[in-house]
Amino acid sequence: MTTFAELGIDQDIVDALAAKGIVDAFPIQEQTIPLGLPGQDIIGQAKTGTGKTFGFGIPVVQRLGLDPEPGVKALIVVPTRELAVQVYEDMDMLTSNRSTSVVAIYGGKAYEGQIDQLRAGAQIVVGTPGRLIDLANQRLLDLSHATEVVLDEADKMLDLGFLADIEKIFSKVPAVRHTQLFSATMPGPIVALARRFMSNPIHMRANDPDEGLTQANIKHLVYRAHSLDKDEVIARILQSEGREKAVIFTRTKRAAQKLVDELGDRGFNAAAVHGDMSQEARERSMAAFKAGKKDVLIATDVAARGIDVNDVTHVINHTIPDDEKTYLHRAGRTGRAGRTGIAVTFVDWDDVHKWALINRALEFGQPEPTETYSSSPHLYTDLDIPEGTKGRLVTAPKAVAPKQVEKKNEAPDAEGDRAPRRRRRRGGSSTGDTGGEAAPRAEGGAGTHDGAGKEHHDGNAAPRRRRRRRSGGGSSGAPTAPVA
Repeated sequence: MTTFAELGIDQDIVDALAAKGIVDAFPIQEQTIPLGLPGQDIIGQAKTGTGKTFGFGIPVVQRLGLDPEPGVKALIVVPTRELAVQVYEDMDMLTSNRSTSVVAIYGGKAYEGQIDQLRAGAQIVVGTPGRLIDLANQRLLDLSHATEVVLDEADKMLDLGFLADIEKIFSKVPAVRHTQLFSATMPGPIVALARRFMSNPIHMRANDPDEGLTQANIKHLVYRAHSLDKDEVIARILQSEGREKAVIFTRTKRAAQKLVDELGDRGFNAAAVHGDMSQEARERSMAAFKAGKKDVLIATDVAARGIDVNDVTHVINHTIPDDEKTYLHRAGRTGRAGRTGIAVTFVDWDDVHKWALINRALEFGQPEPTETYSSSPHLYTDLDIPEGTKGRLVTAPKAVAPKQVEKKNEAPDAEGDRAPRRRRRRGGSSTGDTGGEAAPRAEGGAGTHDGAGKEHHDGNAAPRRRRRRRSGGGSSGAPTAPVA
């Protein structure tokens, strides 16, 4: 295996990588870095998880020099906000020993902070197409000196309808530039894009992380589970021996939030990433997950593009993905960087036909999912779950909490019952107007008067005095009438 130091990379970049424990280069990095450093245009065919960010990022940083002049010199375009954050973090790390500044430009966050960083002279911009064009049109982002341009996950940009935006962006950068394009697949429109905007590019293809080695690194388990038992099964899987971080995929935003709440109630440290959350909340969840403050992340497919964490040991498909490509993308969140992983998929009774198609496409050889319940012995042996494990972490005596809440609730209720009675007594010695308002409420509560007191206050005074005298006299039945 080749080290970064052997690829002709500047020592300060090698040191920045080493400080994070990164020494050896992945195949895509071995192929692209030696070509990218002298300025060769590159088409890199690779998916997230192969290390492509360093494959294009290291040449960009090194070519800008140790101390580049202020102003945007490099542009990296990505399709999603989550990927923008991920690439930004990697680029920020690569430049940690240089004066080079990196800024992330994407929607869902306030303009001000991003504009301030641009005005401060950031040299590398990582951004999504919409916000980039928006700021460029407002003349807040000057791309006329961006001689390093990277398109990451170009096929995803095609799927999201960003191709027209990419053409607008290319019209704003210099005609003479160093361009790198990375894409998992190479559909016709992407090939046409490369021919139009690149100069004699060399096409490099890295091993697909979802094929060959990574498939061998991942243990795939497929269970036909009952929807009412899934949460219990998941809670037991999360207590597997050797489990580090886990990612759980749901089909809908609502299901993701519901599962976060359920697992939190069971004592697990879970966070969510889904479309109903603000961008700041999603970033907080991802940051907590990467830092290890949360060890379970529940995500929808749309929000999962930025999950690039090496120590994910378990991926759980709460609902079966729609096709084999989505399945591979989800499963590819584990078993990264040569590590092993486990992918568990739940197949609902109505979705057995979907699994049949995925099984056939990926040649798993398991057309029938195994019927599985939280009490099934094979669940424990398949996932190395300790015998006797239940679906709730023992953290604190749960029986205490309801009693405490009950007592807290009793005090206001009792006080609320007493207060109106005191107010009624005070009302009897107040002015006639106040007494007239209090009387119908007391009578209505007792259910014994016809409400004539609304018009005849004088006639109403006697009944009020009689009730007070009876109450003072200690009659056993009288005090209950006003309370009811």
